[in-house]
Amino acid sequence: MRVQTIDADYAVTGQIQAVDMAAITDAGFKSIVCARPDNEDVGQPDFEEIARAAESAGLRIAHIPVSGMVTQGAFLHFTEAMRDLPKPVLAYCRSGGRAASLYAMAKAG
Repeated sequence: MRVQTIDADYAVTGQIQAVDMAAITDAGFKSIVCARPDNEDVGQPDFEEIARAAESAGLRIAHIPVSGMVTQGAFLHFTEAMRDLPKPVLAYCRSGGRAASLYAMAKAG
């Protein structure tokens, strides 16, 4: 995992695996946001697999799949999740780009 810190409450990374949960909790994260739709790539773990591992590790998780442009629905779901999720949050997608875009949009209002 290559984690890029955006600010004290938010960081992004590329695809995570269920086995990464110990490293994620050890790094101090309290929540995860998945900005990746299922079945985007061959071999990609389904959100449900990541969610089960996250919840077993005591992490909260939200699924806000973005494919292409960020929709208003995804933006609204993201802002609600960021209001409710314990911080700091680690967000992921294939590369971290969409996860970073969601946060930049939310910060811009």
